Amino acid sequence: MLNVLRLAWLSSVRQPGRTSLGVLGVAAVGALLFDMLLLSRGLVVSFRDLLDRAGFDVRVLATDAAPLAGPRILDSGTVLATIGALPEVEAVVPISIRSVEITSGNAVSPTDRLERVQFIGADPQARPMWTLVEGRDLSTSAGTSRPLLVNRTTAARLQASPGSELSLRGRCGSTSSVLPPLAFTIVGIVEFPFDDADAETVAGQLLDLERLCADDQARGVDMLLVRSKPGEGAERAASAIQTANLGLHVVTNEELVERFSRVEFSYFRQISFVLATVTLFFGFLLIAVLLTASVNQRLGEIAALRAMGLSRWRVVAGVLCESVMMVGAGAILAIPVGAGLSVWLDAILRALPGIPTDVHFFVFETRALFVYGSLLAAASIGAALYPMRIVAVLPIAATLRREVIG
Repeated sequence: MLNVLRLAWLSSVRQPGRTSLGVLGVAAVGALLFDMLLLSRGLVVSFRDLLDRAGFDVRVLATDAAPLAGPRILDSGTVLATIGALPEVEAVVPISIRSVEITSGNAVSPTDRLERVQFIGADPQARPMWTLVEGRDLSTSAGTSRPLLVNRTTAARLQASPGSELSLRGRCGSTSSVLPPLAFTIVGIVEFPFDDADAETVAGQLLDLERLCADDQARGVDMLLVRSKPGEGAERAASAIQTANLGLHVVTNEELVERFSRVEFSYFRQISFVLATVTLFFGFLLIAVLLTASVNQRLGEIAALRAMGLSRWRVVAGVLCESVMMVGAGAILAIPVGAGLSVWLDAILRALPGIPTDVHFFVFETRALFVYGSLLAAASIGAALYPMRIVAVLPIAATLRREVIG
């Protein structure tokens, strides 16, 4: 085996130009292939991470429509009490999101004033779904009249900070325009997990949102977030809620991720599959052409080695090892190149409008590295098959005679 590896190594270093071209070609192909594998599941992994970071593993909705896109859950108080009493459930939090209008604030000028923002209404005593950056959270703002949290974009546009006053008017239905604005006190600046770079979002108590949206169309909540008890798991908690026969749609984080992967994220999976296939095919062709050219240039040398007693399988194995060495060197070089390229491509895609700032299109997984290595290994073997066949069936006497006469 050592003689085979030595033969492959000497064949490679004797033609540095061809070998370097092959390694660089594989590196370019491998970098793109690696990035396509990261893209194929990047959004799914990133989306699952966002859901898990919220601290809730089950969502309860009125229908099977996408979250916040369907009807609201009516009689939420009864539903909340029923679900909260289940032994498999540790906590349940009602969530509502409405559009509200800012009627006053610390805007630089009227042209800079925010017209509308998204108001997230939640239980102030529940575990927050956001990350506190500055100030206090709703749960620690007892005694503050109508506490409010704002994201960084809203705070920057308003030049607001904890302690600033803000007046809001609900824009939740046809009669909201006649409702008087309510004064809020900004107690903290937070980051919301699903906000994009330009999102203008605030959060406050669910009771204050109900006061902003006092019309009949605003009744009910959009969603219930459920956290299962440790040791029970999301599946058992979801099954218990369904058994309660509340007439609601229950979905776990895994089911929600699977649905988005199958529908909303299918485009990126398909395009990554197509590009990965094309990339792998061109890499296969590159290695096959280079190895075939190398073997054809060394037919006389190979025939002489065979005539001197070198067995057929050693010569064939040497061609295979030469292919594996070339692909292996290029594959290793491709990983840092692909990682750097993925960071650049990820920044471009995340700059698209409507993309949450915490979402990534390219996410590293050990699984992707394993698939990457397996595909390139298969390509190196496949590309070596034809040159190996040339060597295996090479007529020794005829080849030597042709070399002498030539």
